[in-house]
Amino acid sequence: MSLEQEIRFVVNRRPTRVSVPVTMSALEMIRDKLKLTGTKCGCEEGECGACTILLDGISVNSCLVFAVECDGRELTTIEGLQTKESLSELQQAFVDKGAVQCGFCIPGMIMQGTYLLDKNPDMTVEKIKRGIEGNLCRCTGYKKVIEAIASALHGPAEPKPKSFTAETQRTQREGKTLSDLSASAVNSLPKKL
Repeated sequence: MSLEQEIRFVVNRRPTRVSVPVTMSALEMIRDKLKLTGTKCGCEEGECGACTILLDGISVNSCLVFAVECDGRELTTIEGLQTKESLSELQQAFVDKGAVQCGFCIPGMIMQGTYLLDKNPDMTVEKIKRGIEGNLCRCTGYKKVIEAIASALHGPAEPKPKSFTAETQRTQREGKTLSDLSASAVNSLPKKL
């Protein structure tokens, strides 16, 4: 027997009401009930940061938060950062700096980067490094991720390469998100390595 509770909250600027088992994590609710699959399920122990969301503006590992704890609160997932017109400044910086890699950890990295930039207007490279320590990536040495976060803070230091600009504009015209780009990169990998 599973006890359920109806909860009401705002997710990505939209009022939402859903009935959830009292033992369900916020991560499971986001992915399974709300069908927002940009938030990734990694370790389910709060160690990898792939499931990072903003809860009332604070970055949290959604695998460690019960869904019922979201009642009356505001959640922001990776899908909530972009507008209909464009990616967020940080999402665009990740594309421009080539910081996407395979894409699995990127939603969590971007959510953590968003939190850092919102809370620390005097962010330094050292503070960025410390701020993303809880977000693990198996593909990169973090250099491009750190550059992307720093460039979103300070604005682009150099003109965008035409290939990134053209690809970004095509992606926006087609209505794709950064999560879509990540998924297509993963789907293009050979089935057997």
